[in-house]
Amino acid sequence: MPSGGKSRPARRWGTFPTTADVGVWARGPSADALLEGLGIGLFSVMTDLRKVRPRVERTVRVTAEDPTRLVVAFLTELLVLQADDGFLVRDLAVRARETAPMSLVARARGEPFDPARHPMRAEVKAATFHALVFDPAHHRARVIVDI
Repeated sequence: MPSGGKSRPARRWGTFPTTADVGVWARGPSADALLEGLGIGLFSVMTDLRKVRPRVERTVRVTAEDPTRLVVAFLTELLVLQADDGFLVRDLAVRARETAPMSLVARARGEPFDPARHPMRAEVKAATFHALVFDPAHHRARVIVDI
């Protein structure tokens, strides 16, 4: 336990190696938390999140036929923010509707890419369906991203 008697919350997202790409995992108590973790994990593959300030807010809206398509559509929209606008996400607040048709609205906070402050780790080309797991009942999700 850190000094002062306060415990740190368990990390909600991370990455894992795959043969040619990178995997992103998340855990959390709800579908919203899993989507937030996957989104933040996605941007951790691209840059050092500690250097990204949550100064600007963008809204992302996605609809899909099922949960796995919703995950890929959401991560794809985040990648579009980065590719088209150079926007790096630092913080996400997601509200998903889990009944058909599935949808979500996300508040993405971050800032435009600044090469003087934001190191680029890897370019993420796409989120894939390969080995995708989205399981809110068991508090876990994982997706492989194409780099």
